[in-house]
Amino acid sequence: MKILDRYLAASIVTSTALVLGVLLVFFSLLQFVDALGDVGKGNYQLADAMRYVLLSLPRQTVEVFPMAALLGTTLGLSALAVDAELVAIRAAGVSVLQIVAAAVKVGMALAVINVLAGEFLVPEAERVAEQGRASALKIRIKQQNDFGLWLRDGQAYVHVGEVLPDLTLLQVDIYQFDENDRLRLQTGAKRGYLEGDQWRLTGVSESRLSPNRVKSQYVPEQAWGSALTPDLLAVFTVRPEALSVLHLYRYIRHLEQNKQNTGPYALAFWQKLLAPLATVVMMVLAIPFVFAQQRSGGIGARLFMGIVLGLAFFVVSRGFGYFGLLYGIPAVIGAALPALLFFGLALVMLRRVR
Repeated sequence: MKILDRYLAASIVTSTALVLGVLLVFFSLLQFVDALGDVGKGNYQLADAMRYVLLSLPRQTVEVFPMAALLGTTLGLSALAVDAELVAIRAAGVSVLQIVAAAVKVGMALAVINVLAGEFLVPEAERVAEQGRASALKIRIKQQNDFGLWLRDGQAYVHVGEVLPDLTLLQVDIYQFDENDRLRLQTGAKRGYLEGDQWRLTGVSESRLSPNRVKSQYVPEQAWGSALTPDLLAVFTVRPEALSVLHLYRYIRHLEQNKQNTGPYALAFWQKLLAPLATVVMMVLAIPFVFAQQRSGGIGARLFMGIVLGLAFFVVSRGFGYFGLLYGIPAVIGAALPALLFFGLALVMLRRVR
């Protein structure tokens, strides 16, 4: 079985890599067309759009990997079926469950690689991609770390500790200079929020500097005449797909402390945590499907049905997750139920294989 495991693994891995490459080219072309809409704005040129798309490849790889695993397993085993190798393997006394076990081993190994990429490569690539895009578009904001950012607002320099999902600002520091570039007023606020079209600051402490002294005062709340727009800030809100599982967990706790909606982040957390299960389920689902189609159709029919199943899983997993958020279903159920449903379908199909 060790020799057979290696042989099946080589076929599945090669086909999965091929399918993954095709899917990435397709989705990258769609994203590139979308990125072309920004070409010509500021210093954003064609090369910047291409760089942004290339840096998005790790995230796209993680997102489409379960579909690639399904199609890759279907293609790899179908190629063996076309050459009657599956018939020879079965005739040698290898059961369908042993073939499933071999595929599961491959699936678990590939899932671990995919998880590691999602944990370490995706967050950094997404950060570099967004910063490069913002710089090329001449967005006058410099991101300091995961959450904090600096920006210039007229004669003032503003530091924002964090932008929450509802665009509430935490730990706002405003440094105002005169025409001689001398600091005249430093304003610190615990929070900033939009009230209509007007920014308001709460928990405000002001320090006004003069040549001879510094005068300080505390104000519970005051208006802030800033040109900062919600659209500009939305670029720097924390996106769930750009965070690792550990950072998502910490950020969810942080949002709860600030009474923010954690639904999208909780859903992303459980989807990332259950991603290995989705990959294995897709590979197991491909096996009974290949055997069921062995006599009734060629490799084209198998791939077509594999594409349909892969798209169905993608739509159901995404759609049910957001449907669950809309109707208050726990995020763990919204993330796990689609994989469990397709796993049940795989088990039903396996029982029919002879």
